[in-house]
Amino acid sequence: MAGGSILGNRVQRKEDPKFLTAGGEYADDLKDPRLDGAAQVVYVRSAVAHGTIEAIDIAGALDMPGVIAVHTAESLGLEPIASPFNPAAARTLLASDKVRYVGEPVAAVVAETWQQAADAAEMVFVDVEFLPTHIDLEAALASDSLIYEAAGSNAVFDTTALGMPENTDADEYFADCEVTVTGRFMNQRVAPCPLEVRASAAMWDEGRLVQWISSQGAQGAKAAFIAANGGDADAVHLITPDVGGGFGAKIDSYPEELLLGPIAKLLGRPVRWRETRSESMMNLGHGRGQLQYITIGGTREGKVTHYQLRAIQDAGAFVGMGTILAPFFTRPMASGVYDIPNIECRTTSVVTNTTPTTAYRGAGRPEATAAIERAMDMFALEIGKDPAEVRRMNLIAKFMEPHTTSIGQTYDVGDFEGALDKALDTAGYADLRAEQQARRESGDAKQLGIGVSVYVEITGGVDPKQEAAKLEVHDDGTATVYTGTSPHGQGHETVWAMLAHDETGIPMDKITLVWGDTDLVPSGGGTMGSRSLQQGGAAVHQGAIELVEKAQELAAQLLEADVADIVLDKDNGAFHVAGTPAVAKSWAELAVASRQQGNELTIDTLFVADMATFPFGAHIAVVEVDTDTGQVKHLRQVACDDAGRVINPLLLDGQIHGGIAQGTAQALLEEVRYDEDGNPITSNLADYGMISSAELPSFEVVHMETPTFVNPLGAKGIGESGTIGSTPAVQSAVVDAVSHLGVKHIDMPATAERVWQAIQAAH
Repeated sequence: MAGGSILGNRVQRKEDPKFLTAGGEYADDLKDPRLDGAAQVVYVRSAVAHGTIEAIDIAGALDMPGVIAVHTAESLGLEPIASPFNPAAARTLLASDKVRYVGEPVAAVVAETWQQAADAAEMVFVDVEFLPTHIDLEAALASDSLIYEAAGSNAVFDTTALGMPENTDADEYFADCEVTVTGRFMNQRVAPCPLEVRASAAMWDEGRLVQWISSQGAQGAKAAFIAANGGDADAVHLITPDVGGGFGAKIDSYPEELLLGPIAKLLGRPVRWRETRSESMMNLGHGRGQLQYITIGGTREGKVTHYQLRAIQDAGAFVGMGTILAPFFTRPMASGVYDIPNIECRTTSVVTNTTPTTAYRGAGRPEATAAIERAMDMFALEIGKDPAEVRRMNLIAKFMEPHTTSIGQTYDVGDFEGALDKALDTAGYADLRAEQQARRESGDAKQLGIGVSVYVEITGGVDPKQEAAKLEVHDDGTATVYTGTSPHGQGHETVWAMLAHDETGIPMDKITLVWGDTDLVPSGGGTMGSRSLQQGGAAVHQGAIELVEKAQELAAQLLEADVADIVLDKDNGAFHVAGTPAVAKSWAELAVASRQQGNELTIDTLFVADMATFPFGAHIAVVEVDTDTGQVKHLRQVACDDAGRVINPLLLDGQIHGGIAQGTAQALLEEVRYDEDGNPITSNLADYGMISSAELPSFEVVHMETPTFVNPLGAKGIGESGTIGSTPAVQSAVVDAVSHLGVKHIDMPATAERVWQAIQAAH
């Protein structure tokens, strides 16, 4: 783009030709010759949700064809690992004293082929003495039967943000409210379902572990692999090839990957492992799983003055990331976009005999938004006012400087009413309400529902809020960008090249991105929490500026001029003295000259942010509900997601589309379920309600940009916003469609059966 910036333009993705033709190279596809002759590992998994292990019989498996070894916690010498969030909750990577959920790894079978290992795994018999099974959160919280006896309770973590003095009675807290509404909401457990299930390969090279993992951040995973294999940081080399989706669940390091190094060392040859889809559904960390009790109070005119949220978080069977991450973000974001003077939020994390929970797209922010948005709807219904207007009168006023809420969270910039107005105008809100009224008056079985949500979320908020980048120019004028973020569908190759090109003028097709290799990129924060562009991208942008400055100094030396007089002609990718463009030095010439002086033309930089950023927006969902059957049809979704300055609108829209699909899926279809004995009954894609394009409308994206001051790009995160805004809007639309029949709330997912039952119960 001669004379202008490429930033802000709809640039096609550099990644797509590879993925659409030859395809990516994923962990299970590796052709590295160092893995030739690798043995295959299959894990024996518990068929019991909770019980004491009496014995593990591996004799039958050892006699099976092709079997090389069968390992247990004892044979591998595994010691209990204490949870950093509750040291009393300790476990071994392979279950040893007891099993805590169906699917927990108990033993590892190593064989020449995967099929031989899978067959032999069926011959390992685990003798378990049954213990009471806890699936229900409140029952687990009240039970004396403990999943971790040393913890003294099934409640393993608490956080509190008080909006009233300790021990104040709730009735007293809401005493001045003219209207109060209470609710019990279940933000149900969901499975991440990445297209690529987990796989890994490991080998030892002269005493050094080399392992390939499907991960959202190889650098962040390294500490766990060092701990599992011993030695120092230099003894572990992790590589992340292409990753087919993560959604938060691939941030964690799991026993199945961590044990491959020790197994390969004992075996003296490489090993490989991959899970089946059913194993993935049972063992890849689940998301959400938060039971919410809310009370909201205020005036009959619609002003909300008090809000109380008590969240009980399902940690699953392990006290891991899911124990603290969702509560950690739910609590500070409890007030959402609203100016509520009195707020209290309490969270309690509870272990259950289910798959451990972990990060899942939004992690705590969607839960907080779902709670306050449902609360606002119920409050509006109670006082008989339009839910959009009740929201409007309670919104925090527009601010372009930091604003701190009554719960203590500081937002950067926000224009919540502006986002709401844009979404309502695009949706034609008044016309939709008129059509809804006409259908109600006609007695039509198919009723229209309109759902409104306004949200704010925190992105890039996990410490340390920083990212490194390295930029290197080669003798042929091409460049390599090294980044600590790790793409799995976000479009980093495109945007990082855009950012580098915009400052250097080096063509995008001559810029290569390197990520996910701890030898080539030793430090990095990975890709999670919508941090990549605002921290990783900002680092590339900063590094490109510094690279140009370094090149200007070298060009000044070669052209025998003052550095202040050296300018970069980005259209031609050459440096010259101002006013004399005919005599210039190209990037290639500068790279050669730098190397001849004993230096590479390279820059290492670190971008540090002072705070998180807070994207916001508003969604309008329109659904049609058949009141005879409860069937829901999603007709429209209007999304105004403000992520600050937009670098590539094409990628922005893609992230919003994916988020809306995922949020709608939770609202209408997805739910991980267990029977009373802890057996998963949604352990494959035939039983689990995955959404497809057939269930989704075309999305109407409304653009709005409110740049942040937190980074030079003015950019905020977008990867999770669509999920956060869409879920409560769709859920509220379903309830709204049948509210005239007396229905006040329907828990997600709003399946036809659940909607029909709510209608019948209201009669």
